[in-house]
Amino acid sequence: MVNLVIMRHGEAEPMSAHDSQRQLTARGRHEVNQMALWLQQHYAAFDLIWVSPYLRTRQTAELMLARQAPFSQLEIIPELVPEGDAALFKSYFDARISEKPDAKVLLVSHMPLVSFLTEAFTLQGQAPVFTTAQLACIDYRPGQGGRLLERLSPQELALLSF
Repeated sequence: MVNLVIMRHGEAEPMSAHDSQRQLTARGRHEVNQMALWLQQHYAAFDLIWVSPYLRTRQTAELMLARQAPFSQLEIIPELVPEGDAALFKSYFDARISEKPDAKVLLVSHMPLVSFLTEAFTLQGQAPVFTTAQLACIDYRPGQGGRLLERLSPQELALLSF
């Protein structure tokens, strides 16, 4: 059962003086819409969508939310920034999820944090590099650990469509 999906934001504008204000490009919006459609077709709706406060992740989360059930709740989590601490966030996640152990959660964040989160929620030594809009689908149980079920990028999804 997938109950945790970790996602990197879609392609964003080039680096600028205000990294937190970079927006998704047209390609980035397309990537996210592809992944949102795939998730909608393959997995149950998310209860919670937790997102970094950066503009590009909020835009990604809003596009994902548009393909979710009306009960899905979007929440900005300040700890999901690029330089966030994966171990600290995992502790926070476990505490929040203990109230709803069957909740399905989508985390939208940045490199390198998405790699470190995947490692923290699955096995040490497995910190994959994420392309833009890539997903890691995890079966996670607080206190018991998690298992990476699949990873999928927009580029891989395009290959599967042929």
